[in-house]
Amino acid sequence: MANTPTTPTAPTAPENCRINYVELNVRDLDKAKAFYGQAFGWTFTDYGPQYTEFSDGAMKGGFTTQAAPSPTGGPLVILYADKLEAARASVVAAGGAIKLEIFAFPGGRRFHFIDTDGYELAVWSKD
Repeated sequence: MANTPTTPTAPTAPENCRINYVELNVRDLDKAKAFYGQAFGWTFTDYGPQYTEFSDGAMKGGFTTQAAPSPTGGPLVILYADKLEAARASVVAAGGAIKLEIFAFPGGRRFHFIDTDGYELAVWSKD
């Protein structure tokens, strides 16, 4: 048997090649902050008049007014909730519209909603 040469590899950071940040173009930063803050309890850090960073407690992302919203044709962002019905109620109370009612799939249940800028997102739960 021939020896196979090995190439030493440098250690990588835990976030290497993982989704780390999501940005959404919005029309109104205050309206986006009000919706996501009320619906999901996200917090925000403003970086000037056209950008705010959000934190859901585990991941960060941003809202920007530097371009027009483009809610169709992009990837579907899916959030997790321990209590799916409570999350649905929070979305509606914050001004979101339900696009797909709660449905079951192998491994859990989820619903889809439209936020105040027209983006479709989903929320799922294991229950």
